[in-house]
Amino acid sequence: MKAILQRVSAASVSVDGKTVGELPLTDGAQGLVALIGVTHDDTEAQAATLAEKIWRLRILDGERSAADDHAPILVISQFTLYANTAKGRRPSWNAAAPGPVAEPLVEKVISELRALGAAVETGRFGAHMHVALVNDGPVTISLEV
Repeated sequence: MKAILQRVSAASVSVDGKTVGELPLTDGAQGLVALIGVTHDDTEAQAATLAEKIWRLRILDGERSAADDHAPILVISQFTLYANTAKGRRPSWNAAAPGPVAEPLVEKVISELRALGAAVETGRFGAHMHVALVNDGPVTISLEV
């Protein structure tokens, strides 16, 4: 599994012009946007490990974690994290797991984050989404488990 984790001061995701997930950040608070990619042989154990890493990674101000600050997290499935661009100009998506494999594992990341105490907002799996965010720092971290 892969994740791109961004520290944000604002974030939302919409589908068909309607907001489906939004981080309630005010007064300089920070949250995280986690873009999650799944490949064919990923497991529930990896999803749990990824959730723990996202929750405890110390990338907020003052070397604090989302767990330390109870920072909200916006989780969005993104199969394009597994794009293969080694040949030509058209990416190959062969390494990305199909929806029936990926969706339960993305849901596992979400449920594990919630079990850890995170306030989690989400996009809509498989939908064409518009993601708006203000990257704070900027801080962007690539995770792979």
